[in-house]
Amino acid sequence: MKNINYISKGMTLLEVLVVITIFAVLGILVTESVALTLQGAKKSASIVRARENLDYSIAIIERQIRGASSITSQCTTPPATPAPAAEIDYTDQYGKLSSFFCVNTGGNDSYIASGSSLLTASRLTNDTVKIAGCLFTCITAPGSNPPEVDVDLAMQDASASGIQSASASASTRIYLRNY
Repeated sequence: MKNINYISKGMTLLEVLVVITIFAVLGILVTESVALTLQGAKKSASIVRARENLDYSIAIIERQIRGASSITSQCTTPPATPAPAAEIDYTDQYGKLSSFFCVNTGGNDSYIASGSSLLTASRLTNDTVKIAGCLFTCITAPGSNPPEVDVDLAMQDASASGIQSASASASTRIYLRNY
């Protein structure tokens, strides 16, 4: 009888398949983790775009209306129910008639503008956001108190869609200082 000693100089097919399976599972897990991270980053950027436009618009509206000498839009006197509108007209501290208004609310080319007319208006929001909601409500306070203006704005990122899309909203009440 011949005694043959075999020296194993490689791997068996089963060992190779086990290693390939382990690397495939690790590859899938890493790929999903990277994809989720990228989706989260895109959603964060979307939220930032909407929030920056919203904060800027609210700041400009608050500063202008707070310093206005009067509101020329129709104001509601309590106890009547206030009638919200997509535009508010006011006279600024220099006596110039001006307004804030929302153009094409809910549409793809929607924006908030400031000015004396639609033709001479300047945009407060850029084209990376769309206006989802825009309401101005003027309420005449009783007695000699100045009128108050409620502003409700909602914006969405126009460049993102699906799960990566984000929206932001804000409400504020403004009292005229120079009344």
